[in-house]
Amino acid sequence: MSATQILSPITKDMEAVDFVIRSYLNSEVVMIRTVGEYIISSGGKRLRPALVVMMANALGYQQVEREFQDHHVLAATIEFIHTSTLLHDDVVDESDLRRGRETANAVFGNAASVLVGDYLYSRSFEMMVSVNRMEILQVLSQATTVIAEGEVLQLLNVHDPDVSVERYMQVVRYKTAKLFEASAEVGAIICDVTPELREAAAAYGRHMGTAFQLIDDVLDYSGDAEALGKNVGDDLREGKPTLPLIRVMNQGTAEQAELIRNAIETGDADFKAVAEAIKSTDALQYTRQIAEKESELAIDALEAFPDSIYKQSLLQLARFAIERDN
Repeated sequence: MSATQILSPITKDMEAVDFVIRSYLNSEVVMIRTVGEYIISSGGKRLRPALVVMMANALGYQQVEREFQDHHVLAATIEFIHTSTLLHDDVVDESDLRRGRETANAVFGNAASVLVGDYLYSRSFEMMVSVNRMEILQVLSQATTVIAEGEVLQLLNVHDPDVSVERYMQVVRYKTAKLFEASAEVGAIICDVTPELREAAAAYGRHMGTAFQLIDDVLDYSGDAEALGKNVGDDLREGKPTLPLIRVMNQGTAEQAELIRNAIETGDADFKAVAEAIKSTDALQYTRQIAEKESELAIDALEAFPDSIYKQSLLQLARFAIERDN
């Protein structure tokens, strides 16, 4: 199933989330509206905000008497946090392609991208405060701190071929999985569920987010640029030691290990030779197997959830995370 099919039970909710997003993007500063609209409308699966809505619906969210429903505001908040990290990431990585089109920094310049990213980040805090739940502030403020730590950890790993599996998995948990975890957890918090269900929701998001990132690592060496919406092998050119590369260095021949080490250290290597080294070892299967285990843990976390179409969609999302091709 496609992401669109899986998310079909919340189509109306996601339309409401889009309305909230555009309402909060309505700045008097034209550049903010222009860059914000460019990046927000550039596509993407919107899995993180969808996770807020799906989790809230699965746990019996009750409507509130406000202009915007809390789960829609929090979903938009998550999307703003995610978008701000993308804007900053693309500047740091000097990327020029995302989701099949030019990055905001390629179109508007680095300064505009960084500053609009700052705006979206600040705006997200206004939005989370409006829900008036201290627990949500605690979860999201901690998440933004951890994500920033993950960004710095990844920066420290760049061009370092001695990064261990443990160090790399820490980056995945901080930089990617943490926002999935926070998305699921805040969806549970607004339903006033038991601590056990709240932790189960957080665990689901954490494991699903980890699986999602690991499959991204696989696709970087097995997909094509058109399907992925970015340049295949970007991580390699940026000197990022992802899990398939680490596996080749640990399990491949001395020549293969040296090839990968040189590629990570310089960001300049024969991509075809690197791809062949990866495919001649179990690097992709190894990475996929770890992702599958994470997906199973996400599925296990939902065991105590009441049966509903939303629970079924959450189960399908956990499988989609590892079965997708883009």
